[in-house]
Amino acid sequence: MAEEKKHYMTMDGKRKLEEEVEYLKTERRKEVVERIKIARSFGDLSENSEYDSAKEEQAFVEGRIIQLEKMIRNAVMIEEETPAASNVVSLGKTVKFIELPDGDEEEYIIVGSAESDPAEGKISNDSPMAQSLLGKRVNDKVSVNTPGGEMEIKIVDIR
Repeated sequence: MAEEKKHYMTMDGKRKLEEEVEYLKTERRKEVVERIKIARSFGDLSENSEYDSAKEEQAFVEGRIIQLEKMIRNAVMIEEETPAASNVVSLGKTVKFIELPDGDEEEYIIVGSAESDPAEGKISNDSPMAQSLLGKRVNDKVSVNTPGGEMEIKIVDIR
């Protein structure tokens, strides 16, 4: 059997996944079952779009529960590093950099794919940006291959 993918995450990220599983199991499942009961009461199931929709939602909820439980089971926690390693970009670190030559400043936290949310400034360790930054230090100039083309940046802070 193939080895399952490891999911790197912070304690906060794992807690959020556990909360979502709990919500899906205790509340969402009940809501969907109730929708199915109501749809069944409409009669003929062969042409009952409400029933079909509720069954599709049930399949989605059950699939999401399985997915989240697998991620939690295969979680690898991002741990605090020693002070000596604090000046190197790694998982769980916040990295501030400027784009060269224009100087636009950006800041991201590098997290596992399970926690990734670019709108909140959290990028996956699997992303091209994070892959280019991992292992680098303050003042390093890094070339990043993005969908929009090659981008040159300079790391100005790591915390």
